[in-house]
Amino acid sequence: MSTAITVRWRTIAARVDHEERRKQIAEALLRIAATEGLQSVSMRAVAAEAGVSLRLVQYYFTTKQALVLDALARLGTQLQARMDRWVGEAGSPPQPRSTVTAILSSVLPTDEESRRITRIYAAYYVLVLGDSSLEEHATPQPALLEGFLAKQLRLAQEAGAVGPAKDPAMVAAGLMAMVNGLGSSVLGGQRIGTAALGVLRHHLDELFGPAAPGSDSS
Repeated sequence: MSTAITVRWRTIAARVDHEERRKQIAEALLRIAATEGLQSVSMRAVAAEAGVSLRLVQYYFTTKQALVLDALARLGTQLQARMDRWVGEAGSPPQPRSTVTAILSSVLPTDEESRRITRIYAAYYVLVLGDSSLEEHATPQPALLEGFLAKQLRLAQEAGAVGPAKDPAMVAAGLMAMVNGLGSSVLGGQRIGTAALGVLRHHLDELFGPAAPGSDSS
């Protein structure tokens, strides 16, 4: 193997190793956040959870804030993958109603994956309440999701599936607020996941009209 090829291979290997290390540390933070929250978590606790030294954590993340933001970006990627799966399973080609239903249903904490994601986002919001410096770095996920839902609702309006008097942006904001509230009620034990889905589908039926029997949108 030539010297140039050897150097290139080592560079690629080092990049992969660095990314794996960052992922290992970030996932450790997410595990702690899902069970204990984020307010009292320390870099030392993350190091112990990840099975690495404190020095290594500080090498990759100089501050707790940098680590939290990296971990949240990874959580956003996981949530996006979950939503993509649910939309894909709702039927092909995707329709506005089935897409809106799938996305909002996937966000509700109805299984272990979604409960974990919801708990971590809740932990992040609690952290922001006590640390105003994090506000400017707020996760863009909710705003992006709200915008996407509004786009789907406009498409539904164009197809005649949603009344022309509805404001897509306002409806999307209301649906997101409702799902966030339902998620909190599930985590708080007020209702179970299937009951939360029932409330969501009731409101979607009011928006789109009753779903056809056997429809994936129901």
